[in-house]
Amino acid sequence: MSESLITITEADLSRGDHGTAILDLLNGYAMDPFGDGQPLSEATRRDLIPGLRQHPTTRIFLAYRGGEPVGLAICFLGFSTFAARPLLNIHDYFVAPSSRGTGVGRLLMAAVEQRARELGCCKLTLEVLENNHRARGVYAAAGFAQATYIPEAGGALFLSKLL
Repeated sequence: MSESLITITEADLSRGDHGTAILDLLNGYAMDPFGDGQPLSEATRRDLIPGLRQHPTTRIFLAYRGGEPVGLAICFLGFSTFAARPLLNIHDYFVAPSSRGTGVGRLLMAAVEQRARELGCCKLTLEVLENNHRARGVYAAAGFAQATYIPEAGGALFLSKLL
């Protein structure tokens, strides 16, 4: 299918159709082996859109093929203290399996990057599972690499502590 049939829009969380698209796509991501391997809980489905609406730095991008939502990027603005400028973190990034390899991922990433530039961001950040080779290929093609600030210190690692 032609990339000309793919459109990217920044989501409006007051629109029910955008909320439904976000929940459906995120649920697809959650069920993916590189997601959580299981569907979103009822509590998450109930609380996600209101929570995203209340979070002041939320930026969400939806990819459509025709009228069907096929891609999602949930992002949050952060801040780089060393650059004294905002950054945009891509927290969730998903392309429906039926649309992989059709240019959706590339167009979605380009829209995120364009918006980050418009917001004056100094960089885009994201995390990816080490063995998610397909996603890593998409990210590498878009110019992402492991962050290295001082070569002698090695590459940056993403760490997490559940609370």
